Parts: sequence; C-alpha cells; structure tokens
Amino acid sequence: MLLTITYKGTAESPATDLGYLLHKNPGRLHELEISFGKAYIFYPEASEGGCTVALLLDVDPVGLVRGRRGSSGEGFSLEQYVNDRPYVASSFMSVALAKAFGTALSGRSKERPDLAEATLTLTVHIAALACKEGDDFLRKLFEPLGYQVTIEGYQLDEKFPEWGASPYYTVELAGQVRLRDLLSHLYVLIPVLDDEKHYWVGEDEIEKLLKFGAGWLAAHPEREAITNRYLKRQRHLTTAALARLAEGTPDDDVAEEVHDLEETLVEEKISLNQQRLGSVMSILKASGAKRILDLGCGEGRLLRLLLEDRSFTEIVGVDVSYRVLEKAKERLHMDRMPERQKERIKLVHGSLTYKDARLSGFDAAAVVEVIEHLDPPRLAAFERVLFEFARPGVVVTTTPNREYNSMWESLPAGKFRHRDHRFEWSRAEFQDWATGVAEKFGYSVRFLPVGSEDAAVGAPTQMGVFTRE
Repeated sequence: MLLTITYKGTAESPATDLGYLLHKNPGRLHELEISFGKAYIFYPEASEGGCTVALLLDVDPVGLVRGRRGSSGEGFSLEQYVNDRPYVASSFMSVALAKAFGTALSGRSKERPDLAEATLTLTVHIAALACKEGDDFLRKLFEPLGYQVTIEGYQLDEKFPEWGASPYYTVELAGQVRLRDLLSHLYVLIPVLDDEKHYWVGEDEIEKLLKFGAGWLAAHPEREAITNRYLKRQRHLTTAALARLAEGTPDDDVAEEVHDLEETLVEEKISLNQQRLGSVMSILKASGAKRILDLGCGEGRLLRLLLEDRSFTEIVGVDVSYRVLEKAKERLHMDRMPERQKERIKLVHGSLTYKDARLSGFDAAAVVEVIEHLDPPRLAAFERVLFEFARPGVVVTTTPNREYNSMWESLPAGKFRHRDHRFEWSRAEFQDWATGVAEKFGYSVRFLPVGSEDAAVGAPTQMGVFTRE
C-alpha cells in the first residue's frame, strides 16, 4: 500500500525542508521493520520547488495468518492468504504512519520548530482506500477539515459493468494545514474506513482517539460516525469516548464565531457592518450583474441581502468552513425556503486558494473582509483563483484600513480588529496591492471609502472595485 505527501514550499522555506519535519533525509532510502511487514520511506521528488515523501508498506499476508491466535487446526481458508490487506490503506497504514513519522505527528522539529507550527500547502495521495459507503462518505470525512478532495472510482471489472462499482478509490487531499494536523487526520480517519482492524480495540484506543483527535474531532459533523467506526462499533467504548469529547476540546469554528463577535463589538457604534454590506450591494446592483459569487460568505449576512433583491438570479456562497456553511443554511432557513427561491442560491464548501471550476462564469464576486484572513504567501494563489481562473466581470473587495484603528478606544494600540487577521493594510498598501493585481490580470480598479471618513486617517473600511477590461 502506498501513501505520498507533497510539499511545494515557499520562498522562505524550500520544499526539501519536509525532510527536517519528518526526520527522514530525502537523500536516502529508509526501511522500518514492523510486526506485519516492512515500511519503506523514500522521496520520488526532492527539490526546492517541490518535495514528495512516499510511505510504501509491504504487508506479509502469510505472516499475518501464521501469527494469528488459534490459526492452527482451523483448516485452510484461501481468504486468509488472498485478500486486499497488502494493497489497500487500512489500520496497518495508520500504525506505519505513527512509527515512521512519530516525531512529526507529535509536532516536534529540532531543526525547524517554526515550520512545524506553520500552515503548509500539502497534498496527500492515497493509492487505494476502501469505502463501502461510497465517495460521498469520503468527502464527509475530509472536506470539513478544509481539504479539497479528489476521488477516482473504479468498476469491479470493466468487462462486466453489471457487477457495479468497486469499493476502492484513489484519493487525493489538498489543503493548507500543519503537518502534525495532517498526520493526525490520517492516523484517525484511515482506520475509520477499515472494518477489519488488525489490532485489538479496547479502552486504550479511546485515549489514542482523543489524543490524535484533539482540536478537530469534537467539532467534526461526522464525529459520532468517526468515533463509532474507529472503536469498531463497540457501543460502550463509543459512548465513553463521545462523553469525553462532549466535556470540551478547542473548536476552531467556535473560536471563529467568538472572534467575529469581538470585531463586531469594536465596530458596532457606527454600524460599520451594515454600511459595508450596503456599499457592496450598491456596487453589485449598479454593475447590472445577475449571477453573484460571495467568496468567504461566512454565516450568510450578504447572502440574505442578495436573496431579497430579485434582480440577482443566481447566488453562490463559498466558505472553507463546513460548520459555518451549515450555520448559514440554518440562518437563511433554506430547509423551508420556497422552491423558486431555493433555486436561486447554492452554498459551496471550498478553499479560495485552489482553482475551482465551480467558480467560473459569474458576473460579479464579492470578497467582503476576507483577504486579511489569508496568510500573505497565499495571496498570490488567491489572486490567480479569482482574477485569472474564475475571472468575474466585477470584483468588490473590502478590507480594514489599519490607519483607522487608532480611532477606537476599545482597540489597544498595535492590535488587529480580529485575532485571525494575518495583516491589516494601510490605504497606500491596499491600493498598491490592488493596482498591481488589476494590471497583472487585465482589470481596472477604483477605490471607495466605507464608513465615516476622518481627514487624517481615512475611513474604517477600504473598498476596491475591480472591473474586467
């Protein structure tokens, strides 16, 4: 069975730094003896621009049978020797990941501790993964964690299509994530898809699940299914684990909601959010656009206003947070929305830094208070996704004006309006960025203030309106 992890690297961090994080030198082949076979770690690609590590697991099916308790005297069973265990990612792969990359899984790196805590652009390729429930369940497992999931399915036999689809898939996961988090997701979720775990599942497995699920499992929409399947559907273990999860672990989406509230409280005296949304609506309305993208739609505040205006015939909200999209669906009452109204709106789970064909062909896009949440190295990817690939006729972008922050007594000097902001630009910085983007991708851009404007520091929000030439 084969699993690869690819890191593209950045200007500050060459891709070969992946070797430091994994504690495996890209220049040599590494072998590990495991109770059920051998693991080989090697690098098919190792350059500054791209680095791929491969974990190849060679499972010995004969050795597995010989080592099985009570196997003698039970007679010969061909299934014991001829099965998918050597080829399909399973609980064996999870154990191999922990043994091969244990230090990285714990988040430690003596040589590059800063990189160990950094969000990286990583892609995982799993050659064969079994999922009897179909590709939809695979997406439900990985997409809420922020991955862009690509799945290739197969027929059982192309010569006999009536036999139907195979339960095996080739799966690729792409996302911006810490390496330790990626490994913990794989460590937990690969065995979730394995109904025949090779190890004994007892109370010790609860501790492993809670350890490697810390920070993400409690908030996962499929946490009950994950817990139940990881613990091999043993009801008493599942109940105990879910009770422990319910006691409270950090939840990034909950934190996001708290931070949004903090930002709202900073700005509420001047109802800046209403002014901002009103300004965006005015621009979209004046542009004559009919089909609108709301990128980074959050809980759907702009979506609600767009729905109220019948001139917008198609509205698509996109967000990287699955949970936030569920909340938007609830707040928009989409479950009881009239059919004609429901046909006008769609919510899409996706990243703004990966090319997505679903975003193409729209008249206009709104990017309201979003870009400041992106890591600066990812801005270039966002620019291409929006202005080169999606390429709407009009793009309306808003972002905080850092100069105005001094006007709020409730905001300490030097602090951003939101803890998750990666930066906040001055007016000159925003205009330099927007002008460069417009020139590069064939747009013109104009700038508008949003909110009460001060003669010295400007308005609290700055807006850029891009028009395709």
